[in-house]
Amino acid sequence: MNKGRMVFSQVMDFVSQDIFKVCVNRYKGNYKSKEFTCWKQFLCLAFGQLTHRESMSDTMLCLELNSDKLYHLGIGKAVNKSTLSRANENRDWRIFQDFGLKLIDQARSLYDGDSKLDVRLKGNVYALDSTTIDLCLNVFWWANFRKAKGAVKLHTLLDLKTSIPHFLHISNGSVHDVKILDMIPIEKGGYYVMDKGYIDFERLYRIKEEKAYFVIRAKENLQFSRLDSRIANKEAGIICDQDIQLTGFYSNQHYPVPLRRVRYYDAEFDRTLVFLTNNFKLKAETVAQFYKHRWQIELFFKWIKQHLKVQSFWGY
Repeated sequence: MNKGRMVFSQVMDFVSQDIFKVCVNRYKGNYKSKEFTCWKQFLCLAFGQLTHRESMSDTMLCLELNSDKLYHLGIGKAVNKSTLSRANENRDWRIFQDFGLKLIDQARSLYDGDSKLDVRLKGNVYALDSTTIDLCLNVFWWANFRKAKGAVKLHTLLDLKTSIPHFLHISNGSVHDVKILDMIPIEKGGYYVMDKGYIDFERLYRIKEEKAYFVIRAKENLQFSRLDSRIANKEAGIICDQDIQLTGFYSNQHYPVPLRRVRYYDAEFDRTLVFLTNNFKLKAETVAQFYKHRWQIELFFKWIKQHLKVQSFWGY
């Protein structure tokens, strides 16, 4: 350990101030701010999270009680709660979003070649899903969800090779999951694993046009005709492996080319799953494994809710 320095300061050494300044200048974050800059705002918020403060008041009280150490933390003088509150309210949130994405890219680069998947592929494999965070509608009036209930949704595109998010978006709880397909970055040669809530053949066809691949659960009422069948590995749980053509009026218009349909029996949970994909070269067992690895995103949501110690939002 580097003796003579605060642990918080040593942790912040891994955060590039140069990259942060680029994000601040992009949105003019320090415009008309004399002392309490965006960097000091970031240090206060990071201190609250890393020290498990439960609210903004708790954070500012802790900093005030340790005012003689603030210089060594990089914050300088004690900060009023109202000052931080106004900064959270008025400064552009995209500063911290862009900076967070840069930190994510930095973390992902540390995992190059260290895949957590038991499938070797050239392209990256992503799982797309969302989790709902319930809120009190009387307090968080802006979080529209139901008539007497508020909520926000955290939409996440998780890199399954590294278990690090590639894309994050927070929306009102009433936003349908399938609309996020218009926002996620499509990577050429990448694989996107989704549940059946994301079935929209027009959007899935756009993924195909971007020369990427998807693996998605099929709905029970899927209308199709069989074009061809492959030999199914019954011992691996593959019931059938078919090339199909959608026959529904709208589905056929939105996705006019053949699809691959894999029916799989999951012996562990005694259930049958049906997958659709636009990749005709993968083994059917690999398609089923992709969906099995999708469970990592559920573990990510669980980890987020266990480790983020903010029990109430610090601002809108």
